[in-house]
Amino acid sequence: MSFSQTSELKAWQLLQEHYTTAKSIVLKDLFAKDPQRFEKFSRKFRNDADKSEILFDFSKNFLTDETLKLLVQLAKEAGIEKLRDQMFKGEKINTTEKRAVYHVALRNTSNKPMAVDGKSVVEDVNHVLEHVKEFSEQVRSGSWKGHTGKPIKSIVNIGIGGSDLGPVMVTEALKAYSSRNLTLHFVSNIDGTHAVEALRECDPETTLFLIASKTFTTAETCTNANTAKKWFLAQPAINNDTSAIAKHFVALSTNEEAVGKFGIDTKNMFGFEEWVGGRYSVWSAIGLSVALYIGYDKFHEFLAGAHAMDNHFRDTPLEQNIPVLGGLLSVWYSDFFSAQTHLVAPFDQYLHRFPAYLQQLSMESNGKAITRTGEYVKYTTGPIVFGEPATNAQHSFFQLLHQGTKLIPTDFIMAVESHNPVEGGLHQKMLASNFFAQSEALMVGKSEAEVAAEGASDELKPHKVFLGNRPTTSILAQKITPGTLGALIAYYEHLTFTEGAIWNINSFDQWGVELGKALAKNIGAELDKPGPVSSHDGSTNGLINAFKSGSKI
Repeated sequence: MSFSQTSELKAWQLLQEHYTTAKSIVLKDLFAKDPQRFEKFSRKFRNDADKSEILFDFSKNFLTDETLKLLVQLAKEAGIEKLRDQMFKGEKINTTEKRAVYHVALRNTSNKPMAVDGKSVVEDVNHVLEHVKEFSEQVRSGSWKGHTGKPIKSIVNIGIGGSDLGPVMVTEALKAYSSRNLTLHFVSNIDGTHAVEALRECDPETTLFLIASKTFTTAETCTNANTAKKWFLAQPAINNDTSAIAKHFVALSTNEEAVGKFGIDTKNMFGFEEWVGGRYSVWSAIGLSVALYIGYDKFHEFLAGAHAMDNHFRDTPLEQNIPVLGGLLSVWYSDFFSAQTHLVAPFDQYLHRFPAYLQQLSMESNGKAITRTGEYVKYTTGPIVFGEPATNAQHSFFQLLHQGTKLIPTDFIMAVESHNPVEGGLHQKMLASNFFAQSEALMVGKSEAEVAAEGASDELKPHKVFLGNRPTTSILAQKITPGTLGALIAYYEHLTFTEGAIWNINSFDQWGVELGKALAKNIGAELDKPGPVSSHDGSTNGLINAFKSGSKI
């Protein structure tokens, strides 16, 4: 079906009619009426590679049999199955940049045939993985020596965007599997403090720098890389010997000329193709820091977990398709219930960077207002994603969830088993009790009668009432293993894909980051010239001139 505005589709109109009754859904009443509701609206994902399972409980959402039927109908009318199949075939579904969207090929651990423009990509992907394996094993074993003959102890990953957020999140999430002989630092911010504080903790003789930039021209990354290079060469142990760079710097890039000019031995380049988007690049050579930290075998398990979710997404009917259901619920809340935000709260300290990672995945992908046919959308796209680990978050912004005026659909994530079962499992039981209690409390609330029964005064009663009826999705894994984390990330990738397919937007470009970069480049040149500027609006001129004057403001 050819269309521009999703709101023109028949299923959208039917959902609008359905919303007139669905908006009055009371979740706890649905459970009272249907004892099998949990079984009906929860789904289990199994990763055959490591035999792990993840339970996705969608039952505490504004979802009925009729809602599910209409949402699936919308997905079919929007052509999600066709677009999904085109992605897995390597077709150029990134229409504005005329590129394939093929990060799924990076984690094709079963070596299924995959090609772009008729050329198999399997061999090149495996070649890079073999290079990652060889290099990571050399560093981890100590056989890779620095310029003065010492093994590597510190790794500094210099990148930005997906070249930073992915590796940071994954290495933190899988720290339990890491080599404690290695210390990781990530430098992304152009604020000099980020580089200075990281380098302060490094010994140049035992430090390895990973420069992560596909083109090797990213302004922030190249500036930070050159700062690191100058620091490194200036250390007495190196004494400005540029030949030392080859033992301490590697490039995650495809620009051989620029890499060689920097001084990096091009044998220590780890490349990836143009069909790898930045926010999907942790599966590529950009994940070298992950392989170094947790070992190649665990990195491969991480890829295999994502591959298992890819297979589920590609092969499972929409009604049972876990990422599709997650994406459809997001559209349901965004466009019919006027929800503007989505909270992801992991009940796992190792996942403390997971919400930040999802922010880029979701908002850079679907923060778009133009359809694939070039028209301005007539509906809401791209929820604002935010989150922090619980239980910390319960003592900060959860107040707004429970008693605020906004509808905030929420995902809670937890593992049955902790990597650190201290105090006989006491901590994990306390964590679990909060995981279960928060979704229940958000659903059932507390009535005025219940508050009164607790002895609250008439004056205090309204302040202690919880309206409840707030939707949540609970995701329960056995343990956060490399395979489980890979599957979780792929779940959210395909959820985001589903949203974009329904909204008929291109989820795979990011033109919105270009304007600020271009203006910053021009202003940077102005900052190098003496005297005040007058080429901008009054506010921008005033701010620039205040900065240039070096005044005390």
